Amino acid sequence: MDLPRIFTIRESTHRIHNPLTAGKLAALGEALHLAPGTRVLDLASGSGEMLCTWARDLGFTGTGVDLSTVFTEQARARASELGVAARVEFIHADAAGYVADRPVDLAACVGATWIGNGVAGTAELLERSLRPGGLMLIGEPYWRRAPPDADTAQACHATGITDFLLLPELIAHFQDLGYDVVEMMLADQDSWDRYAAAQWLNLRRWLDQHPDDDLATEVREELTTEPARYTRATREYLGWGVFVLMKR
Repeated sequence: MDLPRIFTIRESTHRIHNPLTAGKLAALGEALHLAPGTRVLDLASGSGEMLCTWARDLGFTGTGVDLSTVFTEQARARASELGVAARVEFIHADAAGYVADRPVDLAACVGATWIGNGVAGTAELLERSLRPGGLMLIGEPYWRRAPPDADTAQACHATGITDFLLLPELIAHFQDLGYDVVEMMLADQDSWDRYAAAQWLNLRRWLDQHPDDDLATEVREELTTEPARYTRATREYLGWGVFVLMKR
């Protein structure tokens, strides 16, 4: 049970596995206005940067769950590095279907709504761990502007235009599910650049070090095509944000 190797190669130096910068992540935590001791469940927690830095800076406690053995080990190392290993734990497991053993104050899935087969299912899953009146964080892509055709949508790694909504439509979708949107933090093109472009250097350095690896052909193809695809499509059309929700 693990992520395909290409994921950990592509994002090997990333501490944040989504297009939020460290500054935006810190600003989001502060915007929640939650007290020290807040209990957090972070599903698909990646390398644990959100939980670890919020434990250090805001006094939160909690648990992260992720499918990747590499990212889980990185998260544990980061907790030790920041001196918060006594307040946070990271579990290697499939986040799909994971429910906390006691209710938490903040339940998050930041950029991995496939664990619930979409926004609605992910919200339902997080709700099972959340105390009444608690906060929910969901990270999700949206269209900055509608792609002109299916080819452009697919160049954004979507299967089609209907995969994502425009931002006002996504907000309305959360409301239709019975949640108030009470805060949000959106990536911008700059933070998208930092997330995407850093992957290209990771790919190139890995390729230089592993020219005969079974994945070398796949990595070379991605390195050759991704910069042009990203600048033509994702950077222009795809937005991404973390939305803070409260049940009505």
